[in-house]
Amino acid sequence: MSARHVDPLLAETIDSVLGDRRGRPANDRGATSFDRDLWASLTDLGFARLTSPEASGGSGAEWPDGAYLIRRLAFHALDVPQVEHDLLAGWLLDRTGLPAAEDGGVDTVCVLGVDGRGAAPYAAVADRVILVRPDGDGWRVAVVAPADLVLEHGTNLAGEPRSTVVDAGPMRGVSVERRLVEDLLLRGALARAAQICGALERAVELSIEHAGTRVQFGRRLADFQAVQALITDAAAEATLARAAVDGAVDLAAAGDPGLPFAVAAARSCAGHAASVVTRNAHQVHGAIGTTAEHDLHKSTTRALAWRNEYGHLHGWDDAVTTMAVTAGGQALWPLLLFHLRSPVRGWAPGLVPGPKAGPFASPDDPREPAGTASRPSSEAGDR
Repeated sequence: MSARHVDPLLAETIDSVLGDRRGRPANDRGATSFDRDLWASLTDLGFARLTSPEASGGSGAEWPDGAYLIRRLAFHALDVPQVEHDLLAGWLLDRTGLPAAEDGGVDTVCVLGVDGRGAAPYAAVADRVILVRPDGDGWRVAVVAPADLVLEHGTNLAGEPRSTVVDAGPMRGVSVERRLVEDLLLRGALARAAQICGALERAVELSIEHAGTRVQFGRRLADFQAVQALITDAAAEATLARAAVDGAVDLAAAGDPGLPFAVAAARSCAGHAASVVTRNAHQVHGAIGTTAEHDLHKSTTRALAWRNEYGHLHGWDDAVTTMAVTAGGQALWPLLLFHLRSPVRGWAPGLVPGPKAGPFASPDDPREPAGTASRPSSEAGDR
């Protein structure tokens, strides 16, 4: 995810395009916060399907490029379904041989639980929903129009569109193995960790700027030792999270068998960092950081919302512990250094009922894959 893994020209182009968009109001923000103008620009530049294969109309970029783009989108608090459309739906469609999205369209992914319900981010603005559903001992994937689903629309803590599939009805699609679904959810979890890092970096930057310019009691806030400590702790946590995510992105790009542990560590670090950075940044800013006019809350609410999507914080903490204990004394050090030569032992994602719920199981019901917590609105789709 770091710039050293990304083509310099690509990074420069991304920063130029996104930096120019920051602060502009989206053309249709209201019930949703989807920025259609930005999405059109990303599509024209080939970024909307950055990591999708060239054979299917994508740009053929690798994980580090995709992670850099979503981190910078998060840094600028820009609302587009880049993760859902490219890193998840695009990847899944390529693996299953299902038709790719048309240029300018929006795809999202929904993994249904055993009760037939599932989180579908951006379904309120999507053209297609890629449904993943339990099917006996395996899983089934199908492309469905949102109008053919019963949906409950809402938003997450940051106001991003978050819907829930209440009833998917019968579906055909193609059969896939459970491993593919686990890989899909790991991609989603890692993508959210990268987004959290972008939001935290922006919160730290805003805190440094505010402390350097705000004067209280005749002195800049940055001159007070207590304020310095708050910013230092926030920066340290954000840097630790970024390092953990960078390591996981490298393993994802290499197809390393130690990826589950790396993702669990990245999500644990990013989730705990979100608490520290949010608390410290708002203490530095005071009441102004919570106002609609200030940018701080756009970063902190996103970080807090994203840490409970594609797995929850306590589940990832438990996953790190379980895999470390299961590895034992001789295998623990290679596990920590990401030098594994075989799949991680003790990895239980929680996709199916069982004694080991895993990070993807709901904290309230270990039988159901964790989705995206949303606040319902008065709108609901019809079949």
